[in-house]
Amino acid sequence: MTQSRGKVYLIGAGPGDPGLITVKAKECIQAADVVVYDYLASPFLLNYAGKDAEIIYVGKKGGDHTLTQDKINLLLVDKAREGKNVARLKGGDPFVFGRGGEEAQELLSYGIRYEVIPGVTSAVAAPAYAGIPVTHRDHTSFVSFITGHERPDKKESRMQWDIFAKSDATLVFLMGVKNLSNIVTKLMEHGKPSDTPVALVRWGTTTRQQTVTGTLTTIVDAVKKAELKSPAIIVVGHVVSLRDELAWFDQTPLFGKKIVITRARAQASGLVAELNRLGAQCIEIPTIKIVPPENKKALEAAIDHLDLYDWLVLTSVNGVKFFFDTLFKKGKDVRALGHLKFACIGPVTKERLADYGIISDILPETYQAESVVDAFSSLDMTGKKILLPRAKKARSILPEQLTLMGAMVDEVTAYETRLADEGKDLLVDMLKAGDIDAVTFTSSSTVTNFLTLLEGQNAPALLEGVLLASIGPITSDTIRAKGLKPDIEADAFTIDGLIEALLKHYENALSGVLKK
Repeated sequence: MTQSRGKVYLIGAGPGDPGLITVKAKECIQAADVVVYDYLASPFLLNYAGKDAEIIYVGKKGGDHTLTQDKINLLLVDKAREGKNVARLKGGDPFVFGRGGEEAQELLSYGIRYEVIPGVTSAVAAPAYAGIPVTHRDHTSFVSFITGHERPDKKESRMQWDIFAKSDATLVFLMGVKNLSNIVTKLMEHGKPSDTPVALVRWGTTTRQQTVTGTLTTIVDAVKKAELKSPAIIVVGHVVSLRDELAWFDQTPLFGKKIVITRARAQASGLVAELNRLGAQCIEIPTIKIVPPENKKALEAAIDHLDLYDWLVLTSVNGVKFFFDTLFKKGKDVRALGHLKFACIGPVTKERLADYGIISDILPETYQAESVVDAFSSLDMTGKKILLPRAKKARSILPEQLTLMGAMVDEVTAYETRLADEGKDLLVDMLKAGDIDAVTFTSSSTVTNFLTLLEGQNAPALLEGVLLASIGPITSDTIRAKGLKPDIEADAFTIDGLIEALLKHYENALSGVLKK
């Protein structure tokens, strides 16, 4: 049978933490024409896909199948026959209870080329994130990976309970939460001591991770009490006793905190990544979206006459991006800016400008007028022409202060901010359920738009007990003007400052609890 031009990559997407994806897997996702992913593959990995890639979800959980396995197999065959390269993302490792072998056999039967890219299996990773090494010289030198449920159409079970029970190996059951009672009963019936330690780790390696421990005798009741459900792995063996000593992921400073990110999605990645690293579960509810201005004429005209200006003042990374996008579209490059001096508001804006090979001449530390005055105080601004490309709706204090210093300010719209309301229903549902710990605000517009999403609701009541975290005094003033109180305000008016303020708050709260 002739081979098709397409190829299928059976990719282990890892246990949940998108940072555990392999370099080769990431490269395949980036190059794929089609990405087929399942329930346990982190959706974050889809960000690596090309903008023209076809994305297909085939998730299966708890008997609810988007597509049956047979139809998934045929989907892979059909896409490859179309000459497309297919990235098939499977949670964990495709060959560890991932049915990757079945998919490979199906592809082979149709003459479809395939490649297997191993992934980090949850059988090892989830216990590791829970502080449980599956092997340890003082406890056991071997480990068994066991399915938590056999195929229902099997005429005879192949589960060797007598061997499992008598073995000193760490036993790791995958997909066995619904069968937990049967698993512990079978092990004890075949001689496993009833005081053998057991742990269940749900959503291992993610910020939703939940770990429940006990013994063969107590674990079923403990899991019921914790209301722990799939997906989870079951670890049976003496290594579970090491969790009290070795738990680390649970000890991250923001572990388990559910924090709403209101920043535009395109700008939120740094904040989300750092909060995730600190253990927080980020709920992205972008309240604003950044778009080019409806009327670009003023910005384009300014770029056509750059020779008239002495200074270019940039107030945000968005201003930098949209200014240079327009500059390049006009057929110019950075050589057109050689005669200008530059000022950036904030260190992050300065860093973004440096990406274009330009060093800012001065750097006011904040948006406050006093900071701008201080930054320009040693310079004679009389008669200097300043180009100020920024948001359509921006505070007037900056051009006012520059004008008072004798400068002539040409303020042009480089971009617009608009309301993003896609996450409205999720936000309201989570607030009503008391399922949010904190909301972060990185600008006045995020505050205004956030509360717009709550119109028709009793916002003060919904936000009762929810921490409102502000990036600085201007944003805090907007929160107060809306009848609410900022609980946290960053000392340094940057994303890093906001993260530091959250850390300080929760560390103080924890130390207060410990003192009682």
